[in-house]
Amino acid sequence: MSENLADIGMIGLAVMGSNLAQNIERNGYTVSVWNRDPEKVDEFCATVGAGKKFVGTHSAEAFVKSLKRPRKAILLVKAGGPTDWTIDQIKQYMEPGDIIIDGGNAFFHDTIRREKALKAEGLNFIGSGVSGGEEGALWGPSLMPGGDKEAYESLRPIWEAVAAKVDDGACVTYIGPDGAGHFVKMVHNGIEYGDMQLIAEAYDILSRVGGIGASELGDIFNEWNQGSLQSFLIEITAQIFKAVDPETGKALVDLVMDKAGQKGTGKWTSEEALEMGIPVPTIQASIDARVLSSMKEERVEASKIIVGVPTSVEVGDKKEFIKAVHDALYASKICSYAQGMAMLAQASKTYNWNLNLGELSRIWKGGCIIRAQFLDKIKQAYHRRADLPNLLVDPDFNAWMTDAQANWRRVVSMAVLSGIPTPSMSASLSYFDSYRTADLPQNLTQAQRDFFGSHTYERKDKPEGGFVHSEWKDLIK
Repeated sequence: MSENLADIGMIGLAVMGSNLAQNIERNGYTVSVWNRDPEKVDEFCATVGAGKKFVGTHSAEAFVKSLKRPRKAILLVKAGGPTDWTIDQIKQYMEPGDIIIDGGNAFFHDTIRREKALKAEGLNFIGSGVSGGEEGALWGPSLMPGGDKEAYESLRPIWEAVAAKVDDGACVTYIGPDGAGHFVKMVHNGIEYGDMQLIAEAYDILSRVGGIGASELGDIFNEWNQGSLQSFLIEITAQIFKAVDPETGKALVDLVMDKAGQKGTGKWTSEEALEMGIPVPTIQASIDARVLSSMKEERVEASKIIVGVPTSVEVGDKKEFIKAVHDALYASKICSYAQGMAMLAQASKTYNWNLNLGELSRIWKGGCIIRAQFLDKIKQAYHRRADLPNLLVDPDFNAWMTDAQANWRRVVSMAVLSGIPTPSMSASLSYFDSYRTADLPQNLTQAQRDFFGSHTYERKDKPEGGFVHSEWKDLIK
């Protein structure tokens, strides 16, 4: 009987799957669980699931038959082959109208493929980005579902119940058809890469130029978290600086190896941006920075051979210096978000997704890793003008960037003179300067292309004349 069946199912009981399942159950739903390893199911039901509304199953068939119709099955398994394998296991027992929800970090092209194939079999597929890490999954993530809208309506009460809550609602909204949800999650992660790298660069400047130690850095970042830079990443950074290693008594952050990992979503963002012709230099620089950081042994050897010639830089008033780094970080951060939002706008046109950028900003205000105070300002910018071509031309953001420019340029200059790499901060400034420049030097680039390859060019003085070619050697005097 239906009253004995689960409202929704969870496949995959690693930390994310386990935590999201607990979140769903805590919000009043009965959850069926299945894992390839039956022992994990038994362990889950005997520990965190004891006495709660969970149904443990040991096979794909038993799992599917334990669900109410239309069946709703969430997958939180590894992206790629494991996801396809899991879908193949359960779909043979499902019926038309049932819904499979992929909550992993899937490549959106895979989501498009899966949604199309399953629709042909009468099944619905929703690719839903889930952001917020382990804690978000347990207590309220930001959710980005894409797929059939009618199918999402069946899932919506559960997704709204478990999502993070902010002043203007639950941090979830219907994103758009097929792969829209996973595309938006991919760009979210690309922005996250940029955010983290920019914070790391601000820390490096404060530490190496300003000579500020970890404990004081914790105080600075804690103060920053009370103002315009307020965000989850700034908050945890302040806490990281305050952590002390029990073995040595030193700041734990100073003992962490400077080799950053990555899971691929940043790389996908970069590749898709190139494919669509959207510049994302801040995000790209952050990816390059992680790759360079992984070359630790090679960098150590290079440091013994290559000698820089940094110039001694006067910090001046310490409070003004810290304020300048704050402004440089915030201005660079705005550029990173501007690039991500421009990419989403182009994807909306390319794939006919009709993305609502203001609403995307809203659901990122809580639950997710990039949650930040200024996302509300981004939401307001797109409410003022839904077709805003770039955040930098919004009146409010333009005014703030104008005020921050002097400090921003000062900080990047100080880093350059000191021999301190600031790839993402510098990329943000170059992006800003390029976007605001009416005449760029690519007239020479295009002339070169026409000279050696007859690639043609357009004339400034005759824009209506279309593309032309010149025999450059014949015109040399």
